[in-house]
Amino acid sequence: MPALLDSTYAGWDARPMIHVSAALLHRQIVAVFTCWGMAADAAAAAADVMVETDLSGVDSHGIGMLPHYQRLFAEGRLDPKAAPAVLRDSPCMVLVDARHGIGHVAALKAMELAIEKARQSGLGLAGVTGSNHYGAAGYYARMAARHGLLAISLTNAPSPLLVPVFGREAALGTNPIAFAAPTAAAELPVLLDMATTTVAYGKVSIARRAGKRLPEGWALDAEGRPETDAAVAAEARRLAPLGGSREQGGHKGYGLALMVEILCATLTGAQASTQETGHFFLVIDPGFFRSTDAFQGDMAALLARLRDITPVDPAQPVLIPGDPEHAALERRRAAGIPLVPTLVEEVRAVCAQCGAPFLLGDGSA
Repeated sequence: MPALLDSTYAGWDARPMIHVSAALLHRQIVAVFTCWGMAADAAAAAADVMVETDLSGVDSHGIGMLPHYQRLFAEGRLDPKAAPAVLRDSPCMVLVDARHGIGHVAALKAMELAIEKARQSGLGLAGVTGSNHYGAAGYYARMAARHGLLAISLTNAPSPLLVPVFGREAALGTNPIAFAAPTAAAELPVLLDMATTTVAYGKVSIARRAGKRLPEGWALDAEGRPETDAAVAAEARRLAPLGGSREQGGHKGYGLALMVEILCATLTGAQASTQETGHFFLVIDPGFFRSTDAFQGDMAALLARLRDITPVDPAQPVLIPGDPEHAALERRRAAGIPLVPTLVEEVRAVCAQCGAPFLLGDGSA
């Protein structure tokens, strides 16, 4: 893969970063979660999602979210001891109540149920209500793709961040959309994972930690003008919809965010007034429509046609959604996960607040 895919922080921070093994990062996250009172299996499952997210190069949604989760816990908005429960069930659909636990655990349960239903009926749909942040939307879509299934993963967010076109105030979350399609290589699915804002809020946090100014079009000030100071933008929490202005297609990003809000919150009953989060998963078995060989054959031909397109820059070939994540996963498994010093200190502060041991140190373990 081209060097430009190497790291979220590339060129953003001149200070030396530490590189942490996946195993050490997992132990650190579990240490925090168990100090909160989370059951060992739930803590390990949530940590699995976060660590694979960091391994995949999605630095905005892995351990970088830990300070936010600590705030939710301290404010009483996240119950670490909650166990998700099934509220409604049918051959094709299920509704899961997260009971205000961490979102990863409820989302894993819901996606596992949706996968099982898709295997049995050709289609599985799962909603989650009463939840919290569930990490990267793409993780759950990739779960289904590893089983040879197509999947969509959506989540709303109770904290308003997206400023609607023509508006000045944030009204919706970043409300991401993820889609995965299996390929003949089970670990290399097509994987689209995108916010419906121009960027995820976590990338504003990354820029703040790295002391980097934001590109115009990411964030907005109180007058609806571009805000490029990352520290100010992180505090103001006003992001442009995907596309930006009306002329650049911002109405499309806004419309997609509204769609996600309806499916994840209005449909499942997640209450914005109590800052609940809802999730939505749709899983399809392509074997209902045609043979696996025929589907995979056409998938391979489609992807090959896209990869064969002549690039503008020969050093940067046309990519398939998921290529950067797959490349980062391979690279970071070998070299470790890079952590900017500001984030390391934020994790140290989380440990001090909850009484968990700080394990990252110099990252050598």
